[in-house]
Amino acid sequence: MAKLTFLGTASAVPSRDQHNSHFVIETGDYVLLIDCAGNPVVRLEEAGIDPLSITDLVLTHFHPDHVSGAPLLLMDLWLMGRQDPIRVYGLDEVMDKLEKMMGLFNWEDWEGFYPVQFIRIPPSEMAPLIMEEKLKVWGSQVCHMIPAMGLRFEIPEFRLAYSSDTGPCAAVVRLADKAEILIHEASGSSDGHSSAAEAGMIAARAGVKKLILIHYPPRIDPELLVAEAQSTFSGDVIVAEDLVTLSF
Repeated sequence: MAKLTFLGTASAVPSRDQHNSHFVIETGDYVLLIDCAGNPVVRLEEAGIDPLSITDLVLTHFHPDHVSGAPLLLMDLWLMGRQDPIRVYGLDEVMDKLEKMMGLFNWEDWEGFYPVQFIRIPPSEMAPLIMEEKLKVWGSQVCHMIPAMGLRFEIPEFRLAYSSDTGPCAAVVRLADKAEILIHEASGSSDGHSSAAEAGMIAARAGVKKLILIHYPPRIDPELLVAEAQSTFSGDVIVAEDLVTLSF
């Protein structure tokens, strides 16, 4: 069984009860953290996930609400005694900036630091991240104001796609093709972002079974988001909530 746990679901400005959007997928030997906001160790522990269990970190793009927690996570895992390697994935621009950011903290001088493998993903469609028998992950560049990557996960007999931050985008339609679940942002129609209705339109075009809305303003009524998405999508629609776990 695989599990998905939403650590945060808010758009750029979080609230006391709703953290910035990031989540964990647990399947087999993999525990993947998708984006890294806020105080990751605290949030992982609140979700009942051992921070040391994280095997892979995927950063979809280099906006603060998606990467601000990465240096803290890497440092805290070291202070917690981590010795196992961790793999970090992102587009070239993301990896360049993350390495520069870590350099500002002089992390090369942190004695006994565990191995970190930076894996650079080309800005293309369906670029492979993980290609194992029981877990396949691809990334596709989406339509944001800076380089950003959406994701597709395939676990035996289950397909899940994540839009990341994006405007309505044909690349997301192809990324989510026939998936059981599409997790799509719904922060509102603007440059590089989508409304719930636009997310529904993408879900309909992709032929997915269920749409989960994420990255939405904390003070908006979730029922309004559902109704808006249902105006363009006839499948199931739910609104992601912090610290909720889905099994599939």
